Amino acid sequence: MRDLAQTFKALADETRLAMLALILARGELCVCDLTEVLSITQSKASRHLRYLKNTGLLDDRRDGLWVHYRVAKGLTREQRAIVTAARRTFDRPRLGGLERKLDAWLKRKSREGCKP
Repeated sequence: MRDLAQTFKALADETRLAMLALILARGELCVCDLTEVLSITQSKASRHLRYLKNTGLLDDRRDGLWVHYRVAKGLTREQRAIVTAARRTFDRPRLGGLERKLDAWLKRKSREGCKP
């Protein structure tokens, strides 16, 4: 029951919820992608992502200086149900603006790269 409460606590934050929505929409995102789209600092993004990872919702992989996050493969049955419900809840009007910002950033990133 404690793990379930921690999962809900992790998703009770607007920034973490937006991060999860974007990761669910795109499969995997770099910290720099989330900092750019959500207009937050790298340290704030990393802190929120670490919270989601420590809850078991996300996995990460390092690529040079940057860390990429995706939904964890080892979700509990309850976490899978929550993530599935969240995926259905993130509709285009709510997520559309963030996805447009992400698309514009990814185009710019492909030309200029991530800046640490």
